[in-house]
Amino acid sequence: MFLQEQVEYLFLIIFTVEAFLKVIAYGLLCHPNAYLRNGWNLLDFIIVVVGLFSAILEQATKGDGGTPIGGKAADFDVKALRAFRVLRPLRLVSGVPSLQVVLNSIIKAMVPLLHIALLVLFVIIIYAIIGLELFMGKMHRACFIFRNGHRGPIAEEKPAPCAPNNAHGRHCTPPNITQCMMGWEGPNDGITNFDNFAFAMLTVFQCITMEGWTDVLYWMQDAMGYELPWVYFVSLVIFGSFFVLNLVLGVLSGEFSKEREKAKARGDFQKLREKQQLEEDLKGYLDWITQAEDIDPENDEGLDDAKPRNLSIPASESESVNTDIPPTGDLEGEPCCTHLV
Repeated sequence: MFLQEQVEYLFLIIFTVEAFLKVIAYGLLCHPNAYLRNGWNLLDFIIVVVGLFSAILEQATKGDGGTPIGGKAADFDVKALRAFRVLRPLRLVSGVPSLQVVLNSIIKAMVPLLHIALLVLFVIIIYAIIGLELFMGKMHRACFIFRNGHRGPIAEEKPAPCAPNNAHGRHCTPPNITQCMMGWEGPNDGITNFDNFAFAMLTVFQCITMEGWTDVLYWMQDAMGYELPWVYFVSLVIFGSFFVLNLVLGVLSGEFSKEREKAKARGDFQKLREKQQLEEDLKGYLDWITQAEDIDPENDEGLDDAKPRNLSIPASESESVNTDIPPTGDLEGEPCCTHLV
């Protein structure tokens, strides 16, 4: 018991830390995707809160000298809160998407299943009324020992319905000491019969579920022959069990297909959103690089202005210098003395 308590407290700490981190990550309630806006997270939160509350009450009970498990603290039964531990396996649903699809499909199918249940009830009522008209009182005849004009005990170890000698059905043997007479409570301690509307509905429901419907058919054959029981019970099983009850599976299958398509659509939409977000981030990064490249040439021009320039002589000054110096060809034909004069 001590090890069980320690394991329970360990898991309670793990669940509490998980819930606390999710509240920090998603927000508690106000954000559109907040923690408590998800139904499965709300279930986890309730389980954690109830676990913490029960643990606090248990510690308070220990401090008051009460029993640690199943005790009462402040006139409150802690054992009743510990019953909420059965909800802890449902926390697996929040982590397994396939289980969420199954449970959501069952929840969404509740309204169509209500319509199917009304149809099943209608079929049971119709067949119960027909059974009352055809089989009322037929289950209480059995073979009794009859000697010297007095009825004795039931002649069979496992009694079954019978029919009088002048009617269709099972006759008692040997006929000289046994006789089919009223007075037996009926099969299944008198539960299986068509004597009133309630027991007729119960018998019809048993046949629709296909649980021992052949036994009821054989008992009715022993009581009144083969014609009407075969038509009644075979039509009941075909229409009530094969068609009506299988509509439940059809409704569940349809809702499951819808939920699976919705889950697939949500997954595709999430992938598309992630892709668009990635493309937006990449575009913003490329725009940032382009703006950075537009800014770099201005910096390069500023660096070029800071560099020393190569000074060149103006064209007018170079022409004046050239005019002062005569051409070399004229100087070659004249003697140097002439040039000096």
